[in-house]
This record gives sequence, structure tokens and C-alpha cells, in this order.
Amino acid sequence: MLEAIFLGILQGLTEFLPISSSAHIRIAGELFGTNQDPGATFTAITQIGTELAVLIYFRSDILRIVKAWLNQISRRHLESAETRDARMGWLIIVGSLPIVALGYLGQDVIKNDFRALWLIASVMIIFGVILGLADKYGKVERELHQLTPAHGILYGLAQSLALVPGVSRSGATIAMGRFLGYSREAALRYSFLLALPAVFGSGLYELKGALGEDATSQVFTLPQTLVATVIAFVIGYAVIAWLLRYVITKSFAPFIYYRIALGTLVLVGLATGVIG
Repeated sequence: MLEAIFLGILQGLTEFLPISSSAHIRIAGELFGTNQDPGATFTAITQIGTELAVLIYFRSDILRIVKAWLNQISRRHLESAETRDARMGWLIIVGSLPIVALGYLGQDVIKNDFRALWLIASVMIIFGVILGLADKYGKVERELHQLTPAHGILYGLAQSLALVPGVSRSGATIAMGRFLGYSREAALRYSFLLALPAVFGSGLYELKGALGEDATSQVFTLPQTLVATVIAFVIGYAVIAWLLRYVITKSFAPFIYYRIALGTLVLVGLATGVIG
């Protein structure tokens, strides 16, 4: 239970920062001394907690988007602002398609091959460099209301890279947004909204499995996982509020340096046998 609590705190702290929460959960599980991977199921379920934080924090925006989208498909007359919100609803759906398709088709690879620490550490470094280049050279030419369907798909493809632990869902989508010319805040906000369908879908799918015959194969029991999920929700909510204020005036440089340092440390630990 103490390990589950710790991982819940870690999930809440790292889910929205561009440093990969799934990589941190995987690495932490190895460092507990049991050499046990908490597993993709534990990670997916605890992410429900952090996405609930997104749902509540952006509840007014989400309700407005959903209402406008439903009004549009029922062919009701929309004001210009409502049309923009309905369009955002469609862009979230379109942007979610790549990760839904790839996540469903590649379940076995995601749960097994992608959990290798050598891969995770290398990806932490590589995508840290990519995020750094995007943040440094990306021009601020667009805001969120200027998002196009083509850019929505590109965001979605970037998000699908987060199926590999170490990439970071927020890191990949933010990097894509910066390359496309969106401001840091715009890229971050769309990253939050785009994650909702994919994370809830994945988490609820894994939760269904944990309630069934797959439960015996999990490192943590369901009550322990649920405790970690609640903790991730509380801490995740606080991180959202802080991060949105941070990106208005600051760059992602500290997170980039951290990614590279952690990835290098894990690689050294693996090479020397300190980490199994």
C-alpha cells in the first residue's frame, strides 16, 4: 500500500509535466527493490485520476464544447462562438483517432516490449532534445482557436507516440504544437483536452480487465490501485493550476534538462548493473 501511495503521488506530479509519468512509474517500480514493473494496467488506471482532475478543472470549457457539438449534430442554429466550440469538439475526436487505433491494435507490444528500461531511458533523452528544439525554434504565430483539422491530426499522431513510456503525452503534443507555431499555453491546453478520450478509454478498459480474471496477474491489488488513483487526482489538479501559470512566462528548459539527466542516469545504472 505504501508503494501504491508513493506511485499515486508520482503519477499526480508527473502526468501533466512533459517528463512522462509512465516512465517514472516504471522506473520507480524497479527501484523499490522488488524488480517489479507496476504494469501498464496500473499506469492506465491511475491516469483516470489525473484525467478526472482535467475534467473538473476545465469543466466549463468541456461542457461548452460538448453542448455546442451536440447542438451542431442535431442541426440547431449556432452562434459564431458556439460554432468555434463545436469545431473544437470535432478536432478532439479527430486528434484522438490515431492513439485509439494504435493503442487497441498494439496492446501486447505496449504491455511488454515497450516496458523495457533501455528503451524508456533512451526515449527520455531523445524526446527531451526534440522538445527542446521545438520550444526554442517554434514561432508563436497561432492560438488555440486557429487550430486546423490537419494540425489536429498531427497533434493526434504526436500523442500516439506516448504509447511508448518515456515519450510523454504532454511532451509530444506540446512539441508538435510548438513546431506548428502555437503558443506554449495553446499547445498545453489542447494537450489537456486531447488526452481525455484516450486516457479515459484506456483506463476504463484496463479497469474492466482488473475486475476480471486478469486481476491475479497484477502487482497491486485493485484497492491499492484505487487509492493511488485518488491521490493522483488530488495532486494532478494542483499541478494543472501551477503549470498553466508557469508556461505563460517560462520555457520548458528545466523539464528538458531533467529528462536528459534522468534518462542518462538510468542508462548508466543499466550498463553497470545497478538497475536490473
